[in-house]
This record gives sequence, structure tokens and C-alpha cells, in this order.
Amino acid sequence: MTHSYSHTPRRHRQGPARRIGRTLALVLPVVLVLSGTLAVASVNWSGTTPSTLTTASENISKPAKSRAPQDLLRDALLVELQEKDPGIALTHLQQEVDRRPSLAKHCVSIARALGRAAVEHYGPARAQSFSRPVCDTAFAAGVAESA
Repeated sequence: MTHSYSHTPRRHRQGPARRIGRTLALVLPVVLVLSGTLAVASVNWSGTTPSTLTTASENISKPAKSRAPQDLLRDALLVELQEKDPGIALTHLQQEVDRRPSLAKHCVSIARALGRAAVEHYGPARAQSFSRPVCDTAFAAGVAESA
């Protein structure tokens, strides 16, 4: 008796590495696209902090506060003091008070602010040399406070 061994070709089964590879090939691009989309969506592209965004949106609904004339005058005179000299700023302060008497009650505080700014910009000795009898010598008081 002879045994005949008939060899039928077996189909090769896929190994576990091949199955894992195919699964990753299908799943990985989907995961990368989703994670990239979520990452881009979560970045704050405006460059402002979230609290600033809410503050900005709140400010839009409120009317802007207009600045008081004395604040505008003080800021303009402080700029003039920096660009020119305190003497010119004091002269313009006196002219504005003469032109608009409602500013007279703010003259002392504006002149003192000019005196303090003059000390910062010119030093105490030079700032005192610009002193004028504007607003009862409040400029000199501002210089003395800062010196």
C-alpha cells in the first residue's frame, strides 16, 4: 500500500502584523484629520485673551464715555510740555481758563500735574525755572511735591 500524499496548496493566512497594519492604514488618517481639526478650532487666533473678548463685546453695547474737557486739556498740555516746554503749556493753560471760565475750578489740579510732569522731564531745578503765577502758583506746588 502506498500512501499518496496529496498536497493541496493552503492559502496563506494573514498574520497579525498585516491585520494591524491595514487597520492603522484606515484609522490613522481619520484620527489625524479629526485631531488636527480640533486643535485648529481650539486655538485663539484673535490674539486676545478670552476675558478681553467678553469685555470688548460688553463695551460695544455700552455708549462710549466722553472725556471731560479738563481731562482733554490736561492731556493736551502734558503733551505740549513734553514737546515744547512747560512755560508754553502754562501760558496755554491760562489762555484756556480765560476763554472757558468753567475750567477755572480744575486749573490747580492741571497746573500741579504739569509741575509733576516737568520735574520728571526736566528735573526739579530746571522745572522750577518755568514757574508762572498761573492758578495761584499751583505749578510750583506740583514741582515741590515731586522734588
